[in-house]
Parts: sequence; C-alpha cells; structure tokens
Amino acid sequence: MFDSIQFQNFKVLRNATLPLAPFTLIVGPNGSGKSTALQALEAFTPTAQANFEKFVTAGLEVTDRRIVQITFQWSDPYEKVVTAARWLRDGRSSLNHIRPSTGQELPGGLLNSLLSGIRVYALDASAIIQPVELKPDIKFSPNGHNLAGVMDSLRDKEPERFEALNDEIGRWLPEFDRILFETPQTGHRAFLLRTRNGHHAIPARDLSQGTVLALAILTLAYLPDPPPLIGIEEPERGVHPRLLRNIQTALYRLSYPEQFGEERQPVQVIATTHSPYFLDLYKDHPEEIVIAQKTADGAAFQRLSDQPHIMEVLDDAPLGEVWYSGILGGVPAEQ
Repeated sequence: MFDSIQFQNFKVLRNATLPLAPFTLIVGPNGSGKSTALQALEAFTPTAQANFEKFVTAGLEVTDRRIVQITFQWSDPYEKVVTAARWLRDGRSSLNHIRPSTGQELPGGLLNSLLSGIRVYALDASAIIQPVELKPDIKFSPNGHNLAGVMDSLRDKEPERFEALNDEIGRWLPEFDRILFETPQTGHRAFLLRTRNGHHAIPARDLSQGTVLALAILTLAYLPDPPPLIGIEEPERGVHPRLLRNIQTALYRLSYPEQFGEERQPVQVIATTHSPYFLDLYKDHPEEIVIAQKTADGAAFQRLSDQPHIMEVLDDAPLGEVWYSGILGGVPAEQ
C-alpha cells in the first residue's frame, strides 16, 4: 500500500520518514515516535477529529505559514502517486493525490477509500470480553471491543473460515477446542471457550488476559475482508512468550496471504514493540524492522537492513539481545 510515510511538524515527528514493507515492526524507546506514527494513521479513519492544534509539534514556533503535513508514497499498483495531507493554523486542511512525474492531480475516489479504511488497534482485554450488541456488518473497535460480534458474524457468513479459526485456536491454546456463544440479553452476544478435556464452557470474563488478546489477534488474521492497512500497538503485550511465534504467524497471514492459501488482497501491517523476545523472531528479515530513535529535533526512523554491516553485527547473536545492548540504537539513553 505504502512505500513510506513522511512526517512534517507532526508531534514528535518534526521531520521524519518511516520506510515501510508489507509488514513493518517498529522498535524503540518511549517518546521515539512509534505510537505517534500510528496516531498519524488514525487521522484518516472515519471517526478522527483531525486538526492543526491537535497535531503540531509541541514548543514549535507557530506562524500562519506553518503547516502540519503527512506525505504518503504509494506502492504497487499506485507506485507513481504521492498523497499529501496538510493541516493549517487557520483550520483549513487539504488532501491531494499527485503523480509527481507529470504534476497531475488525481481524483480521490479509491485512494480516499483506502485511506479511510485504515484501522489502528491498541487491544484491551477488558474491552474485548464485553458482550456486544449485534449489528449488521459489525467491525472491531480500536480496543478490540465487538470481538464476540465479529466471531458470531464469521460463524454465520463464513462457516468454513470459522471452523479454520477453531482449529487454529486448538494449536495456539491446546487446553481449548472451540469458540462458543451465549446471549446474555436480547440482541447481545458474548463468547466463551470450551475446554478440550471435559468440554466446560469458560466465559470470556474468566479467561486470562493473554488468552483474550491472542484470540483477538488470531480472529483479525482470519477475517475475509480485513482493512487494507492495520496498525497495532505491541501485539505481544500480555501474551505468554510461547505464543510469540504464533502472533508473528498471524500478522504474516495478513501481510502475505498467498503463503497461507488466501486469495484476498494483502494487508499492510505496521506493529510496534518493546519486546526483545518478539524482535528475535525477525532476525532473518531486517528489512521488516525499523529502529525509532530520539533526536535533537524530535525523532527519526531507520530501517535495520539499511544500517552498515548489519549482518556482521548480528552474526550469531539474538537480534533482541543486540538491540537491547544499544548497538543498533533505539534504546533509552543513559542519563
């Protein structure tokens, strides 16, 4: 979807470019722009309340000519298109799609639709377990609420996919073998998991946080029509270390569907992490890792594969250990 996103005067990202792959994992300390990059994507969702004052870099001298801008460099099949979103101090904003080779401005249409289809998730177990009101075409909320409704819809509309999801749950969480549903009140749905031994139905409220978060990520990966781009904050958070490779596989299922027998369009995934253990899983794919770093002017991004002599630096050491040592950057500075 995008080859890169450039930020100008957007919070801590005063002048930064985020390089992207089909799957991108951003790693770095607090305040280095990881979450800010995802917040920028949220500006294009239908419920966003985007404005100059909300976005402009704190402490920046503001004049009438100052702008906040996010520039998208599209990838295939729109690789010759650049989209610039601008917010001005006087409240005006603009969104333009340009073909740089000719200077031609393109109509919004499909490109606007793709931008508005972006979804950013910061999953919250307490929200995920809540019963939901059933509605047509129910979607995940940013915190994962509506999971019960999404799975219920999947069962009704895509029964084969729902059965595949149940099979995968058995591999991720061997103590369970099936998703069940209950109706706590008229028009509402809640989910349960059935134990493999004894077939006991465990309500969502009694499941562990890690189980609930893992189920939400797994369900995202099995949606028949997922968003064109998904941002996800710390997908490994709260999940047992033994499930980290499963989380990686679920995210790859979104980004590389053909590898999993899926015929849908790929989903571009941008995830953040603080976990050296999760980072370890991507040692063989440094092109998918972006190091976020604090700078004198705010923050900056660098693709790991662009660092000189990176393969010699990694050698036989775990990637997470090398990052944690500070050699690669993207760790809190010592005071």
